[in-house]
Amino acid sequence: MCPAAALTAQESPLALKRRARRIVAVLGETYPDAHCELDFTTPLELLVATVLSAQCTDQRVNKVTPRLFATYPTAAAYASADLGELEALITPTGFFRQKAKTLQHIGQRLCDRYGGEVPGRLTDLVTLPGVGRKTANVVLGDAFGVPGITVDTHLGRLARRFGWSENADPEKVEADLQALFPRKDWTLMSHRVIWHGRRRCHALRPACGACPVARWCPAFGEGPTDPAQAARLVKDAGRA
Repeated sequence: MCPAAALTAQESPLALKRRARRIVAVLGETYPDAHCELDFTTPLELLVATVLSAQCTDQRVNKVTPRLFATYPTAAAYASADLGELEALITPTGFFRQKAKTLQHIGQRLCDRYGGEVPGRLTDLVTLPGVGRKTANVVLGDAFGVPGITVDTHLGRLARRFGWSENADPEKVEADLQALFPRKDWTLMSHRVIWHGRRRCHALRPACGACPVARWCPAFGEGPTDPAQAARLVKDAGRA
């Protein structure tokens, strides 16, 4: 059992739900502008940007995508793309050869099955090459307004620190969080927690002494608790 789970073992389901929602409410006050940090204007652009963001910062992806989106404005354009040219455009995002193949295959699948359009259902999105529930929920929540919980490394880590889930498997974490929060809040909750994970609740040295939800966190003390020391760990941006 993880430390957070041990400290919350006697917490009733109702108390857990109330604490979880209080944390997210305070995070909303701390990060009132929390949103998807990938730049996009269409579902296809967000899908492509999310694929590129694997093992890469959002800021770097945002530097690559303006030219990429201008060169490949449609699913058909990705399907017929010259792999070498596509790879050259996305090289800064890392793993560019595999990502280029994935984008080409996604474009082809969209043309073959969905009329060249990104579908707005989870069951359809996860049939696309290289698209799992995390990517699908990003697209659903931010491009279609369909509530979804995006269990990336930050949300998974904080869910365990907060004692919201004992699971490491993203799908099990997602199910645990679905039970804690109203469906309408899933997308915004994900953004708020992810922003907190990127800015304060870091994997190795969380800024515990500068954390707005420290009083409700059973993992308080994993990082520096001195306010001045913790403040130096706080980042202004997410994934710089």
